[in-house]
Amino acid sequence: MNGTPEVRVLGVQMRDFRTYARAEAAIGAGLTVVYGPNGAGKSNLLEALYFGCTGRSPRTRNDRELVRFGAAATRVVVRLAEGVDEHELSVAFGAGASSAHAVKRMSADGAPVERLLDAPTRPLVSVFSPDRLELVKGTPAVRRAHLDQLVAAVWPARADARGRYARVLAQRNALLARIRAGRASAAALHTWDLELARGALELRAYRAAATDLLAGPFVRRAELLGCNGQLAIEYRPRSRAADAGEFVAELRERLPGDLERGFSSHGPHRDELAVTCDGRELRAYGSQGEQRLALLALLLAERSVIAGKRLRTPLMLLDDVMSELDAERRELLARELLAGGQSVIATTELAHVPGATDAAVARLRASPGAILQEAIAA
Repeated sequence: MNGTPEVRVLGVQMRDFRTYARAEAAIGAGLTVVYGPNGAGKSNLLEALYFGCTGRSPRTRNDRELVRFGAAATRVVVRLAEGVDEHELSVAFGAGASSAHAVKRMSADGAPVERLLDAPTRPLVSVFSPDRLELVKGTPAVRRAHLDQLVAAVWPARADARGRYARVLAQRNALLARIRAGRASAAALHTWDLELARGALELRAYRAAATDLLAGPFVRRAELLGCNGQLAIEYRPRSRAADAGEFVAELRERLPGDLERGFSSHGPHRDELAVTCDGRELRAYGSQGEQRLALLALLLAERSVIAGKRLRTPLMLLDDVMSELDAERRELLARELLAGGQSVIATTELAHVPGATDAAVARLRASPGAILQEAIAA
């Protein structure tokens, strides 16, 4: 486990980000509630926090969409505290003084970095939004990628396992295409099969370990939120191989089909992370309300797992979560968020968040292009 101090977000500054020309907001040590009418910029503030902490948006892959209309570039600065020390992360995107082409520039405490992942003071962040329902009801690829992100968050030294496997898989697929076209011999597959097997077993083991950590907390959070039925999460690997030799044998059994298709059909790139209720997959049989509660339980469970392993509780950003919860579930969620760690929740009505008027809760009122600080928790 990591013994470094908790990293806390103190505030965020935005320049030409979405609807904000210039704005800043202080973030409380516990729960911060951002409220205001639809279109006031609440989601944009949460997006800016995520962008400033990770270097990417949770809503779009096109960074140009983040630049305020009519502006050439955007910049987000996140101020942090780690114990008694203060730090700063900065992410800018757009045309620079030396180039007309849009580029992304990131820095930690003023020093340029290629990835914010490399910044030791970068806070861990979890985000809930209606778009993230794809994690429950979308394709297996979405859940695989998310599970790999959890592996990286819990065990940073294992973060490259997915990338290593993907590179070997690409090489094997390229060789399959050449064999199919008659430009290479199938005998050349042995080396890549063995490399793929090693990477596959490593990735499978990491995913299984992460799922084992997550299973219990997920069930408990689902029960806490009053989910109907027995929710569970299960990692379902395609391969049952006990070692690299058995995995290579599985690849050989599927070789005729792989040559016909021109790509590898077997391995952890085809695995599934199943979210079920009473044994039935929620992605197919769950209502949207059940899927929302399952997603919320999953993210809360991951937060507790990461906090336990890393001794750092992720900042949790929740957008439009209260609108479809009944009063009892709102109370249960608020109690969970107030129990520890930093959370920022966006809502149209302050009354939708139980305890929002307490002295320990920070409140931000959003209006188009502006943020008003009402109170800040000590």
